[in-house]
Amino acid sequence: MKLSLPAPLRRLRSAAAIVSAKVATSASKATGRGSGGMIGGLVASKVDPDIMSNLINNRPTVLVTGTNGKSTTTRMLAAAMRSTYTVATNEGGDNMDAGIISALLAGRNASHVVLEVDELHVPAAIERLKPDALVLLNLSRDQLDRVGEINKIERVLRDAVRSRPEMTVIANCDDVLVTSVAFDAENVIWVGAGTGWQGESVTCPRTESRILHDGRHWSAQKTLLDGRTFARPTPSWEVDGDTIHSPSGDLALDLNLPGQANRGNAAQAIAAATVFNVPVSSALPAVNSVNNVAGRYSTINIGDHKVHLLLAKNPAGWQEALSMVDRTADGLVIAVNGQVADGEDLSWLWDVRFEDFEHLSVKASGERGTDLAVRLTYAEIDHELISNPVDAIAACPSGRIEVLANYTAFRDLKKALEKGTEN
Repeated sequence: MKLSLPAPLRRLRSAAAIVSAKVATSASKATGRGSGGMIGGLVASKVDPDIMSNLINNRPTVLVTGTNGKSTTTRMLAAAMRSTYTVATNEGGDNMDAGIISALLAGRNASHVVLEVDELHVPAAIERLKPDALVLLNLSRDQLDRVGEINKIERVLRDAVRSRPEMTVIANCDDVLVTSVAFDAENVIWVGAGTGWQGESVTCPRTESRILHDGRHWSAQKTLLDGRTFARPTPSWEVDGDTIHSPSGDLALDLNLPGQANRGNAAQAIAAATVFNVPVSSALPAVNSVNNVAGRYSTINIGDHKVHLLLAKNPAGWQEALSMVDRTADGLVIAVNGQVADGEDLSWLWDVRFEDFEHLSVKASGERGTDLAVRLTYAEIDHELISNPVDAIAACPSGRIEVLANYTAFRDLKKALEKGTEN
C-alpha cells in the first residue's frame, strides 16, 4: 500500500525536486551534453514521483496525440493559445514523462498548458494532468518493435478517453481508428482533417468488418453490437483545400508550412483553441504564422547548396513528406537510420511509394542506406549510395537540395549542418 506523506512534507519534496531539476538542467547545458529538456524532468521525477500532478496545479490543459503531426499541431495550438494566454508547452518534442515534467517546470507561471504526448503515455498523462481537452490527430502503424500493433493502441486510447468523460475530445473523423477512440465520448468536436494514408482504414476496429469508402464518407459493413452504425461522423470543422469550414464561417488558411496534412493539423489546432475561448480571429493568424517546428521544414545554406529539411518517421509520415518534396529541386537526399529511436525494423520501407523520383538526382544515405538503396533499386529509381548524409549533400548538383530523413538521421544531420554554418 502506498503511504501518503503529510502535506508539509509533500510540499518540501516538490520544492527539492524543482531545485534538483534546475541544477541538473544547468549542468547539462554547461557541459554541452544537451539542452536540458529531458534531464531536469528525469531528476525531478526521481525526487518526487508526484511532481507532474503537483506542477499542473489545476491549470487548463490540452493534450495532443497521434502517430504523426503531434509536434506541429502542438506548436500551432500553443501559438493560438498565446494570442490570449501565457502557455507552458514542450515545443522541443519531448513527449514522454521526463519531457512533460521539464515543460511544466519551465512554465510554472503560465496560465494554460499545451502538451504533446506520446500515444503510449496518454493514459498516465490523463490520470495525472486531468486535461480539459485531448486532440486526436491520426493513428497508423509506427515502430512495431516499440509501439506494437496499432489496434492495441486504439483500444488503450479508447479506455483513456472513457476514463475522463468530462474531457472535450477534438477528433479527426476522417481517420477510422481515431473515430473509434472518440466514438463514445460525451464531448466531441469532430474535424474533417483529412488523411492521406489509408493503410489502417481497411477494417472496423470494433467489428473487424470491412470499411466501405464513398469519397470522404466511410462506414463499417456491420453494425456495432448495440445496433449503432459505425460511420464517419458529420464534422463541425472541415478542411477543403486552403479553406476551413467552421461553425463561425469559412476561414482562409495561409500556412507557412507545406502539405495537406498540415492543413488538417491547423484545423484541429484552431478548433481546440476555441474550446478555451480563444477567438478564431486571433487563432487563425497565429497558426498561419508558424514556420518552423524543431528545425523541420527549415532551410540551411551550405556552400552552393540550399538544403531544405523534411522529417518522416513511419509509412504514413513518409508518404506525406514525399508529397512535399519539390520535384524541381536540383537533388534529393534520403537518409535512413535504424537506431532504437527510429525503430530497428525497417520493413516499412516497402510500404512507402518511392516510384516517382525518376527526374531527380537521388542519393541514398544514412546508417541503413543500403536497405534504402535496395528499395530504390526495386522502385527503379536511379540513385547513388553515399552513407554520410553531409557527403551525400556535397555530391549533389549545386542549387536546391531536398533532404528527407528519419528521426536520428534528421537530428544528427541538422546538428552537422548547423555546425558547418558556424565554421
